[in-house]
Amino acid sequence: MFERIEINPKKLGGKPVIKGTRIPIYLILELFAEGLSFEEILKEYPELKEEDIKEVIRYASHLLSKEEVHEIPA
Repeated sequence: MFERIEINPKKLGGKPVIKGTRIPIYLILELFAEGLSFEEILKEYPELKEEDIKEVIRYASHLLSKEEVHEIPA
C-alpha cells in the first residue's frame, strides 16, 4: 500500500521510516508542524523526493482514518 514507507524492527525500533533511509515519518510531520515547506524539507534532506513527503502525509492520514475512540464502561 505504501511503497515509500518501511517498517523494520532493526531500524529505529520499528518506527516507520522513509524507505532506504533512517528518516522517521514523525520527523517529516514535525518539520511541517514547525512551518517548513516541501522545498525546505527537501533542501534539509536532499536524499528525499517530493513523492516521499507526499507519502508521509498519506500514511499519517491513513493511520488517523483508522483511529477509533471507545468508551470504557464504569
